[in-house]
Amino acid sequence: MSVRLHFTDHRVVRRQITDPIRGVPVERESLVFYVDRENGSRVDKMYSILSQKHAAEFAGYLEGKRYLGYEFVIVKDAAGMVPPRISQVLPM
Repeated sequence: MSVRLHFTDHRVVRRQITDPIRGVPVERESLVFYVDRENGSRVDKMYSILSQKHAAEFAGYLEGKRYLGYEFVIVKDAAGMVPPRISQVLPM
């Protein structure tokens, strides 16, 4: 499954989630993007990332909001706890 997203802004927030392995509440940082286009259609959504590995893929695009000039194709290769990943970065 894949989705093509364009982001307009981002922030890092602290969230309390239930640890899926231990079943206890924990605090985690979440990278949240505001989405204005999904698969070419206008939307008003948020894309929230808890996976440190997936968030790290965006590190080079955060400073100066470099992501504004791109659309990102995100894929989820497997069910369960496998994080999504960027499969393509498309210039606008």
